[in-house]
Parts: sequence; structure tokens; C-alpha cells
Amino acid sequence: MTRTPPAPDAPQPLPAAQSRPAAQPLRVAIIGAGPAGIYAGNILSKAVRDAGAEVGIDLFDSLPAPYGLIRYGVAPDHPRIKGIVNSLHEMLDTGNIRFIGNVAYGVDLGLDELRAHYHAVIFATGAIRDADLDIPGIGLPGSFGAADFVSWFDGHPDAPRVWPLDATDIAVIGNGNVALDVARMLAKHPDDLLPTDIPATVYDGLAGSPVTDVHVFGRRGPAQVKFTPIELRELGDVPGVDVIVYAEDFDDAELARQLLSANNQVKVMTRTLTGWLAKEPTGASRRLHLHFHHSPALVYGDGRVEGMRFERTEATGVAAGGGASGVRGTGEIRDYPLQAVYRAVGYRGSALPEVPFDEARGVIPNDGGRVLDAAGAPIRGLYATGWIKRGPVGLIGHTKGDALETITRLVDDAALLPDPSVADPDAVLALLAERGVRFTTWPGWLALDAHERGLGAADVSPVARERVKVVARGEQVDIARAGALVDS
Repeated sequence: MTRTPPAPDAPQPLPAAQSRPAAQPLRVAIIGAGPAGIYAGNILSKAVRDAGAEVGIDLFDSLPAPYGLIRYGVAPDHPRIKGIVNSLHEMLDTGNIRFIGNVAYGVDLGLDELRAHYHAVIFATGAIRDADLDIPGIGLPGSFGAADFVSWFDGHPDAPRVWPLDATDIAVIGNGNVALDVARMLAKHPDDLLPTDIPATVYDGLAGSPVTDVHVFGRRGPAQVKFTPIELRELGDVPGVDVIVYAEDFDDAELARQLLSANNQVKVMTRTLTGWLAKEPTGASRRLHLHFHHSPALVYGDGRVEGMRFERTEATGVAAGGGASGVRGTGEIRDYPLQAVYRAVGYRGSALPEVPFDEARGVIPNDGGRVLDAAGAPIRGLYATGWIKRGPVGLIGHTKGDALETITRLVDDAALLPDPSVADPDAVLALLAERGVRFTTWPGWLALDAHERGLGAADVSPVARERVKVVARGEQVDIARAGALVDS
């Protein structure tokens, strides 16, 4: 359905507001029901209600279920990280935020329609697209983006049901937590994933994988990795997998110099890595290799991936924080025979219809959360939070502070936001129903959640399973709407 965008508001300064004298209670739409959107809604609800005022918050998501990155972007064997769901559940279960799922922004609802129903719109759509790795051959069959693979093993409803796991030797490019997640999932024996919520199709795919060696490559040295200590230590706890590091990547003098003023986290991770250096392999059937000082140069193969070429690097100096300020190529070339390559070099945000977008940075241009137009002026009533605001950096916990900044700006602006033309809070639901959008709700999620837990309880695997994730979008919607008694 094509919609004509409204003429943009004339740029005006947005000074802080002392109170909100408007006739209608503040109503805000949040686009994206991941941690960024939920934290923003919770902070906004508390701030307005603590001031003795009223606020209505609708949390929209294109998926039928809430939680975004936690449900579809975190490896299933991370119970500590997925425990964040418990706090997000509590925030939504209060009833102060209305969840409306299976609604695609720009398709089911346009910006003009949202602005007709709400004083403000907050975009919290995250960054779900793989960043590019601009080297020759990266587009060969057998080369994949980490985000796509994560979507597959997390049972994202829009991901393929089958993944081509036919390689014995695999490269993972990147030195961040996503790279470790991908490498661990590729190397892990599938029976060790049965206690998680992986769908049957994912288990079957991993069970058929012939993989023996997974190689993780990073451009920098072991003191400059972007892993977190927990993620790194988890590699050593994977049953039936040897972790292998190489002495050539640990220049004693350079490493000692870099660690001299490094933070404790870096020192802990370096101790973990050097501990593996001294450990003899057990002869496990699968091996996970960590390579440092390897800069990707090209992927080669005749019609599909057959190997990858790297140039060895060295540190160029020490930065103020103790880490290397950069690396340079040494001219030494290494070739590794491989049949698959996964790039985990970062995520990028995607442009949204009728919303400004910074293509270079992959974010919505903003000032502290206020969306900016092409001239750099705030667009009244539009805000951003999370990775679509600041880029895909930081851990999930950092999203709270980010949301607080955005909500502070919105509350300061509240008195200047004109009332929407549609006063009835339920009118947006009627509009969706009129268009045949089979939206889901919080009671519907509770029904789907109970259904998945029931599947886990009924599973005949030799280990207890808390849940088994429902994958198909239509099935999720059917279960949610039936459980919530929503008219079809």
C-alpha cells in the first residue's frame, strides 16, 4: 500500500518544557520491541507517572513476539544473557506499555498515520544487517554474514529453515562477541544444545554438519580483542572441542608493553588466552582455532569458497589506554584451505521509510535522541534510541543509559508537541484490523510463551528442555491470537 508522506515540520528549536498543558494525555509510539524499545517505554512510563501525569505507550514490532535481539540475536546457549528477558517481561507485564506485534512500520502503518495517533514516535529498530567486508571473492557461494546465520539458529521467522552446513574447515572473520557466538555454534556438538530452545530444524542441521575445524581471525593482537571475558572463557567449557592458539601471535615484548596500562578486563582475557597457549590439545574431534594479526585479503575458489588469504599484521604503537593504536601489514601472506567463510565484522542499521538516515554511519541522525533533518534541525516529535541511534556498539546493558538520554529529551519537549488528530487510543487497533493486519498483543505473547514451554516439557530428548521455539510466523500469530481471544 502506497502512502504519501506528509510535508516535514518546519525546523524549530526544542527548549525544555516545564509542564504539559495539552488537552490529551501524552501518547507515544515506540517502533521496535527489543531491549532498546522496552527500556525506553519503561523509563518514559515511570518518569511521567512519577510526575503525576498520564501517558499511553504503544510498543510496535514487525515480529509477532517481543524481545528482539534477546529472542533472535543472542546465541541460545547464553542463559545469563537471556535472563534479561525476565526483567523485560516484568516491564511489559505491568500493563503500562501496550505491545502490538506483527505490525511492519512503513507497510502496515506509515509515519503520517503514527503522527496522527501519537504525540511522539521513538524508533528503536536496532541494527540487524551485516556490515560489509570489502575484499575480493567475499560474494562467492559458501560466504555468509553472521547476522543471517544467527537468525537461522535462533529460529527467526523470516530466516531460511535450512542452512548449508557442508564444510569441514570454516573461517569466522572478526574479534567480537558475535564472532565467538558464531564460532561456538559451528563447533559445538548439537546434543550439547538440546537444553536450549533451538528448533528441531536447527538441531537437525547442526547434527549433519561435518565440521572439524573452525578458525577465528582478527586483524589485531590478543590484547586488542573485542570479546568479553565471559564469552571468551565459555569457549574453554565447550565439551569435545579443543581451543587452539598460536605462539607466533603472542610477541612477549609487545604484549607486555600493551598490557602495562591495559584495563583489568583485557588482562583477564589475555591470561585466558595465554593459558590455552600452554595447554596441550586433548585430541577432540573438533577444534576451534584463534588467530590474531591476520588481515583478510581475499576469498578464493572456483565457483565457491575453497580458501582464504590473509596478510600478517603487526602493531604500530601503543595508545594512551595501553592498547595498540593500529596495525600495519607485514607483507607476509598466509593461505588457509576452507569451504565456508562467515563475516562477523559488525552490524549496520537499515533506512526506514520517511525517516532521515545517515548511510555512512548506518544510523538515524540525531542529537541526544532527537531525530535531525537534512539541515541538522530537530524534527518535532521524532526520536531514536538504541543501535539505530548510536550504532551497534556496547552491550545490552548500555541500552538503558541510552534510552534515558532519549526519554529525557522527549519529556523536555512534551509541552511543545501538538495533540494528535485522533484522540481515541484504540483507534490505531481499529485501523490495523480494518486493513486485515493480524496483530498480536501481550496476552497473545503469554499464550505463545506457554505453548513453547509446553513443547519443551513434552520433548522426548534425554535432557530437560525449558522451551522449544515456534519458528513459522503464521503459526506464532495463530497461537498468539487464539490465546488472546483476538478476533481473526
